[in-house]
Amino acid sequence: MMTKYSFFNLVRNALGHHEGWAPAWRSPEPGKQYDVVIIGGGGHGLATAYYLAKEHGITNVAVLEKGWIGGGNTGRNTTIVRSNYLWDEAAHLYEASMKLWEGLSQDLNFNLMFSQRGVYNLGHNLQDMRDIRRRVDANRLNGIDGEVVDGIELKRRIPILNTSPNSRYPVLGASFQARGGTARHDAVAWGFARGADSFGVDIIQQCEVIGIRQVNGCVTGVETNRGFIGAGKVGIVVAGNSSVLAGLAGFRLPISSHPLQALVSEPLKPVLDTVVMSNAVHGYISQSDKGDLVVGAGIDSFNGYGQRGSFPVIEGVLAAIKALFPVFSRVRMNRQWGGIVDTTPDACPIIGRTPVKGVYINCGWGTGGFKATPGSGYVFAHTLAQERPHSLNEAFSLERFTSGHLIDEHGAAGVAH
Repeated sequence: MMTKYSFFNLVRNALGHHEGWAPAWRSPEPGKQYDVVIIGGGGHGLATAYYLAKEHGITNVAVLEKGWIGGGNTGRNTTIVRSNYLWDEAAHLYEASMKLWEGLSQDLNFNLMFSQRGVYNLGHNLQDMRDIRRRVDANRLNGIDGEVVDGIELKRRIPILNTSPNSRYPVLGASFQARGGTARHDAVAWGFARGADSFGVDIIQQCEVIGIRQVNGCVTGVETNRGFIGAGKVGIVVAGNSSVLAGLAGFRLPISSHPLQALVSEPLKPVLDTVVMSNAVHGYISQSDKGDLVVGAGIDSFNGYGQRGSFPVIEGVLAAIKALFPVFSRVRMNRQWGGIVDTTPDACPIIGRTPVKGVYINCGWGTGGFKATPGSGYVFAHTLAQERPHSLNEAFSLERFTSGHLIDEHGAAGVAH
């Protein structure tokens, strides 16, 4: 129960400038030497640092972020969480992440606004429905919840969805994962940052890595705009800029970087209580707790590191969303942004060792990175601590691109949001 003192204290801080509030995490000066340096202060990097400390007792860790916490791709996505991937290797990894999501607010003691409102993947033709049936059956064999929903039942559940056979994109049915949903992206970064800091991890913002120092093929530390920082091990977790950091270390990655765009509308009264995705039209939509419609598109076809993207992609996705949901045709879009995604030839991540001893890489998540945040951090922390992959990320090594053991999620998802 809230006491009289705590109530007035809350009001005083709400109307003031929060001078008396303690920072959620420290802002230390860089140390001279760490056991592990994590490059990248996004969700995956912070989760790695958190699990290094919590699960492996490694606390002499620094997370280096060239900007500010939550200012990169972690704060530039559409917050979708699901685990219904086709191939066993991907399904097991994303399902492990889903199970972490389900207890993460309690684990971090931080409200991540995780909402298991369900995720629908629409089918627009007979081949779509065959693929949906195949994926749901594969999910069930792997112990992952899934359901095939026909067009009549889909219309009953989502009355505002246009299921007319005369529509531009006829809807024959969908797959449904009830445990899927959304989470607040900023809160995920903040929660992991606070959690890692509580174990003594140094989170250093405005600290850009400009070089990776090596001696006889073994890493000794990183050069930054704030001086040299020694490190026994270095983990690179920088999403769309992975190839840039790999270049600093002297090796190449089989990835390409693209802008990925999203939009947010003016707030509306509650009208859509789930997530609806369509691989065929490269569009997906949900409604936030504030009432905004959150709309996402497929990646821009060109390579680049810009956080804007091109207008034709916006035009295309909004036309598709309007065809699926005519009721939204007059809704105003408030703002648009872009993140940077790095994609691999098989639409699956790279998590493991690199040609440089002591340097490890976690990249290539494409459009599926946010939903994997806790699972990615958990297995990458294990890989760094034990110097060998966790069973869940063993198949996602860099070597698979020379051995030919690819995991083709492109064939399962088309677009892997």
